[in-house]
Amino acid sequence: MTVKEAISQIEKKIQIQQAEDFDNVGLLCGNPQREVTGILVCHDAMENVVEEAISNKQNLIVTFHPIIFSGLKSITGKNYVERAVLKAIENKIAIYAIHTAFDNDYFGVNFRICEELALQDQKVLMPKSQNLKKLEVYVPDDHAEILKEALFEAGAGNIGFYDECSFSVNGNGTFRPMEGSNPFSGTQNIRENAQEKLISVIFENFKQRQIIAAMKNAHPYEEVAYQIISLENENQYSGLGRFGDLKTEMDETDFLKFVKEKFLLKVIRHSPLNSRKIKRVGVLGGSGANGIQAALSQQCDAYLTGDVKYHDFFKSEDKMLICDIGHFESEQFVTQQLIEILSEIFPKFAVSKSVEKTNPVNYFL
Repeated sequence: MTVKEAISQIEKKIQIQQAEDFDNVGLLCGNPQREVTGILVCHDAMENVVEEAISNKQNLIVTFHPIIFSGLKSITGKNYVERAVLKAIENKIAIYAIHTAFDNDYFGVNFRICEELALQDQKVLMPKSQNLKKLEVYVPDDHAEILKEALFEAGAGNIGFYDECSFSVNGNGTFRPMEGSNPFSGTQNIRENAQEKLISVIFENFKQRQIIAAMKNAHPYEEVAYQIISLENENQYSGLGRFGDLKTEMDETDFLKFVKEKFLLKVIRHSPLNSRKIKRVGVLGGSGANGIQAALSQQCDAYLTGDVKYHDFFKSEDKMLICDIGHFESEQFVTQQLIEILSEIFPKFAVSKSVEKTNPVNYFL
């Protein structure tokens, strides 16, 4: 199995295309054609993690955070980023980052946080929009099933926990083959009538090229009549953050103790207490102050995230308890999640979790 083949299998499970536009995900360095000797999973691909991979004879590192993010114009080893990347390249180790693709994944970072809190009726906090399209295509009745199978195989018709979703309408189409045409049916210069189906399927933006290619390959007509329509629907199964309800509401102090225990925290920074009851909880792993307004709009009683700045705490306006539980702490389950996913994808291949500690934040108590 090559690095490229391994990545292809990973991306069937976690779609890299759902990452945020600002992010630097995918294969950061390494030869995609090199045979994989082992996979090391980590939170941050720091120099000590690369050394661990070398020691374990593993040449593919799957990391949550991208070690190369922005502004890298040379690799000479002058800082911690360059030293890690240089060591990986010198030792023929590939680094693959998944970051916000997993943040946006329905079963990703925020799903696990909600599971730890035992939240019920979970929903995506900030669904991704403008990433869905609809294909409408006309096809002869007797080729409709063949075409639908090809579209489904290419990834069309997936909606949440359902696949092979489509809608068909019967109708009568007309066409007149002109000189130079090679019609599937009919005679040149004579208008023809055909019993056809209009097939509609929904798909995500990034699948468009493969779906159109599959459609044209399976369609009997020389000229395929179809249209692509951009949808404004929110994708309720992809997006940042998540929210849900506690089975039993809690007092604020009891809730903070509960969170501290579940996440093994030494400290929680939070907005002022006002004797509210906590029932609905919003979460966003990592640096998530940008989700405060969304949590308020969903009437969350508490919001858990990391990297909340001083002025961000004012945004609660005494309507919601804002809790900064720490960037790493909110993402602490990610590595184990990735281990579980990769072990399922590669059941007969060596996949291990890095033992190296990369969290740069420590507390003096």
